Amino acid sequence: MGDADSFIAVIPARHASSRLPGKPLADIAGEPMVAHVWRRAGESRAGRVVVATDDERIREALVPLGAEVVMTRDDHPSGTDRLAEVAERLGLADDAVLVNVQGDEPLIPPLLIDQVAARLFDDPEASIATLAEPISDVETLFNPNAVKVVRSLSGRALYFSRAPIPWDREAFARRPELLETDAWLRHIGLYAYRVGFLADYRDWPPSPLERLEQLEQLRALHHGHAIQVALAQVPHPAGVDTEADLARVRELLAGHDPSGGA
Repeated sequence: MGDADSFIAVIPARHASSRLPGKPLADIAGEPMVAHVWRRAGESRAGRVVVATDDERIREALVPLGAEVVMTRDDHPSGTDRLAEVAERLGLADDAVLVNVQGDEPLIPPLLIDQVAARLFDDPEASIATLAEPISDVETLFNPNAVKVVRSLSGRALYFSRAPIPWDREAFARRPELLETDAWLRHIGLYAYRVGFLADYRDWPPSPLERLEQLEQLRALHHGHAIQVALAQVPHPAGVDTEADLARVRELLAGHDPSGGA
């Protein structure tokens, strides 16, 4: 991996949310959720951490904490498009590496941020790197909200799907009760990108497979770009999508001192 200045962590934070409006500003242990994500990213080896938002309220909450905030347009169709705007606004070189850290993951381990960046540095021909973890239960494998990935011997992604891939022709004739191996991988939505790729991505229309699966990363594969997939070195905690998720994270972080004390 390169030195600590080799990559930038970018945290997209939109105020609008269909299930949890104002989610980035939800209070957790006395601070907005996005502030916890920013602090976690700051514990990684990133040389710079930037919060990208389209809402002034989020900027006003973060700037007093010392966070760098970039204001972006509010009409981006995807988070990847927002990252492309951030790279353009910051004037980054095509070979710079950005790690997209989701703004609703206040428990994200800094080690995973470092790992996904390292994976991209290790494969100069790849445009994207991401992470995955083994699937151990049938419910996750057959859950369309859990994205599955298959990869080559070199670790490059062959395909992503909401379907249970690969399909075990013999074992899945009827839905099994248990999985006998950990051959299946669940994709983790943490990405490292080369800036030059982001500029190209923004100009491409959604691909047919992307439209079917509703998975942005299929656009990159459609255009022949390589995606490296590493097995996460530590467990990836679930993010915050619902009120129940928020309550769970609040309980986990109860009594946590945002200044860094116990």
